[in-house]
Amino acid sequence: MKNQETRGFQSEVKQLLHLMIHSLYSNKEIFLRELISNASDAADKLRFRALSMPELYAGDAVLRVRVSVDKEKRTLTLSDNGIGMSYDEVIDNLGTIAKSGTKNFLASLGSDQAKDSQLIGQFGVGFYSAFIVADKVTVRTRAAGEPTDAGVFWESAGEGDYTIATIPKEDRGTEITLHLREGEDEYLDNWKIRSVIKKYSDHIELPVEIENKTKVEPAVETKKDENVDADNESVVDAEASDDTAQDPPVPNETEETVTWEPINKAKALWLRSKSEIKDEEHKEFYKHISHDFNDPLVWSHNRVEGKQDYTSLLYIPKQAPWDLWNREHKHGLKLYVQRVFIMDEAEQFLPNYLRFTRGLVDSNDLPLNVSRELLQDTKITQNLRSALTKRVLKMLTDLAEKDSEKYQQFWQQFGLVLKEGPAEDHANKESMTKLLRFASTHNDSSEQTISLEDYKGRMTAEQDKIYFITADSYTAANSSPHLELFRKKGVEVLLLSDRIDEWMMSHLTEFEGKAFQSVSQVDDSLKKLADEETPEQQAAEKALAPCIERVKTLLGDRVKDVRLTHRLTGTPAIVTTDSNEMGTQMAKLFTAAGQKAPEVKYILELNPEHELVKRVAKTEDESQFAEWVELFFEQALLTERGTLDNPSQFMNRMNKLLLSA
Repeated sequence: MKNQETRGFQSEVKQLLHLMIHSLYSNKEIFLRELISNASDAADKLRFRALSMPELYAGDAVLRVRVSVDKEKRTLTLSDNGIGMSYDEVIDNLGTIAKSGTKNFLASLGSDQAKDSQLIGQFGVGFYSAFIVADKVTVRTRAAGEPTDAGVFWESAGEGDYTIATIPKEDRGTEITLHLREGEDEYLDNWKIRSVIKKYSDHIELPVEIENKTKVEPAVETKKDENVDADNESVVDAEASDDTAQDPPVPNETEETVTWEPINKAKALWLRSKSEIKDEEHKEFYKHISHDFNDPLVWSHNRVEGKQDYTSLLYIPKQAPWDLWNREHKHGLKLYVQRVFIMDEAEQFLPNYLRFTRGLVDSNDLPLNVSRELLQDTKITQNLRSALTKRVLKMLTDLAEKDSEKYQQFWQQFGLVLKEGPAEDHANKESMTKLLRFASTHNDSSEQTISLEDYKGRMTAEQDKIYFITADSYTAANSSPHLELFRKKGVEVLLLSDRIDEWMMSHLTEFEGKAFQSVSQVDDSLKKLADEETPEQQAAEKALAPCIERVKTLLGDRVKDVRLTHRLTGTPAIVTTDSNEMGTQMAKLFTAAGQKAPEVKYILELNPEHELVKRVAKTEDESQFAEWVELFFEQALLTERGTLDNPSQFMNRMNKLLLSA
């Protein structure tokens, strides 16, 4: 070996390996699936590169992965003739985890072993899963196209460091040898290996072969009888022959033949008839392409022939990946062209709000030398994107209609992502809007289970709008004084408390002919609902008109207007905004994004039926009147925004008024 050196693992790898080795695993055999999946990826990459560089095959174009065991040495070896790795690639791929956010993710793991195991499952352990059953792993690899003396040796006991060196290697590809731990003898049994591979890797296109060694019975060689005449081969003297001692037979050396037995079907799952594919095969194929340890929630296998010929195989995960919200999170479908793998994570085939979808598309129409630029510009890609988007939305629609419990499970994991859709995809807004779920005043629960169709079915006869409120939390929304009138009238209000909700609602104008209306914005329908035309209300407004003028003078341009409202029952004052102006939650979104939001000009609305308002209206002391008005205004702002610019001043004012009362 040349250039041998010992290197320390990246700190994140150390922590992952520690958790891997010391955590509890309910299913150790997944390591074999992960290593075979990596070999399959290596074969796919070689096929793609060989499209423009066929010399990379070097006369060995039949790609496969082979598995063999050595019971005496207690080793399990997997070797492939795929793309292989260079010296630098080995360091990058086996010495580090090339995923941004890994450090933060690992830092979030606790000491609970069951929790650690579950989170590692979400993370996807790939190559490192070998250390579940091995106390030492040896890798020999050579990149396709590199000379035979450019092989690379890598070895580690899964602790703090690894050894790497340059070695000669005749054939390209990667050979991984697992030195099994004590107690892992079952993985030295060919029958066990076959059953695990059939279970997890039967669906992949790369042939998987296992080594079979057969002992050949030795041939027996008998010495020629010296009493036989060389010319006529006849017996010269029988008696002499009987008296002559015979030499014993001479056995040949024991021979052992090696053959390679195919294990898996080695036919791409998506090319097989849907009727012959079992659910278990779909589940394992999903795990193969996603490196997710959970089963998928639902899937769709679709073959299209006509103007465009393509096959799609799409999966909706059961659980969100830990880095779903990471800006550098890789997503997209695997792209095949005429069954040749082209690229991972092709983002062009689905909009960003469906980035949780996993799967592949195999097109007969795209050219084999497809590039990312071509993917962005071609009409074929645009048509595929449109068709695949509709396919995913139909999957979700069918799931929502046929299994509401499963759909609710999906919504809990990916609802926030789907809420990006109305702003991103106007073409599918109608079907997408039906998939949205909300909390509402209809249920005493923060669970988002209410569809817009549910809401519309409960609308009152005189109701012509869909009412909603946005707030920082479910509790803030559910306890808002803006809801007092609606509860009194029995009108349902959607309670929106996710940060994205205000932005989403700015792109939703109506649902099946019913417009959306925020209850914190001024609207004629709210006045109609409050019956603001009765003689009693008119009399109250007339009596308090001087008070309203005093409040306007006091607050000046700090408010847009001061009005009376009949929407309140137990609250003295609220603030609202005009329908054409930015609301509180949208302003918070701007601020959170680092942008300066326009100043929100509120309308202060006072409840003429509230005893405090009536009492303050009669207060002649301007100083005390001002204190009460400021308190009303600050209370309303606190309810609307959740914060005040000067909370200490608010507390002092409130205490002062309590003492004076």
